[in-house]
Amino acid sequence: MSSPSQSSRPSHVCIIMDGNGRWAKKRLMPRVYGHRKGVEATRDCVEFFARAGVDYLTLFAFSSENWNRPEEEVSGLMQLFMQSLRRYTDELHEKGLRIRFIGDRAQFSQKLQREIESTETKTAGNQGMTLNIAANYGGQWDILNAARQLAVRVRDGDLAAEQIDERQFASGLSLAGVPDPDLFIRTGGEQRISNFLLWQLAYTEFYFCSCLWPDFDESEMQAALDAYSHRQRRFGQTGDQVEAPAKC
Repeated sequence: MSSPSQSSRPSHVCIIMDGNGRWAKKRLMPRVYGHRKGVEATRDCVEFFARAGVDYLTLFAFSSENWNRPEEEVSGLMQLFMQSLRRYTDELHEKGLRIRFIGDRAQFSQKLQREIESTETKTAGNQGMTLNIAANYGGQWDILNAARQLAVRVRDGDLAAEQIDERQFASGLSLAGVPDPDLFIRTGGEQRISNFLLWQLAYTEFYFCSCLWPDFDESEMQAALDAYSHRQRRFGQTGDQVEAPAKC
């Protein structure tokens, strides 16, 4: 768990980019068209938060439940995923961003898996904002995967059950070593977390907006940051404790 901080700027922002399909439907266009416009919004989003000084940006690109969508839409998303990696990796690399992927890659094609690995390798040494892309990711899967790792260590005698604490458990999660999100944003009007970062969102500030993702422009992003700057993060403490001057 992250320690209390009263910084007005979040270090880690995570986003569920919702509303592409509805955006397209309102315009009598296929859902994949909405996803294509969503990619443009994503590019602008990454640039905005990098300029804003955010250290980590985690985007929910494709959930483990999204495989249940119509086959045509899933196929279009996979093609768009591949195209986006090829189109934007060099650009983000030149800007010093590090790109990581979290989620179960096994269901992706070998070709897409190679593109993912290539992107991660190329940007691994960059010192700018880290962009985490959650693809075929689910919070329950993440927790189960961490639990299985601990079970194996206990079985093999490398770890005693009573030694398992929050830090040990978190070390097996996809975002191990990354501070928990400070700010969670969801566009599209829905107010749920949809199996995203279930462990990591324990003390995250939530921000929901009705704006559909392709329309989530810089003014909307700034509104989310402004809302965060007025939150008091207590982490179980009282407001008076948080506001008390630090002891020397």
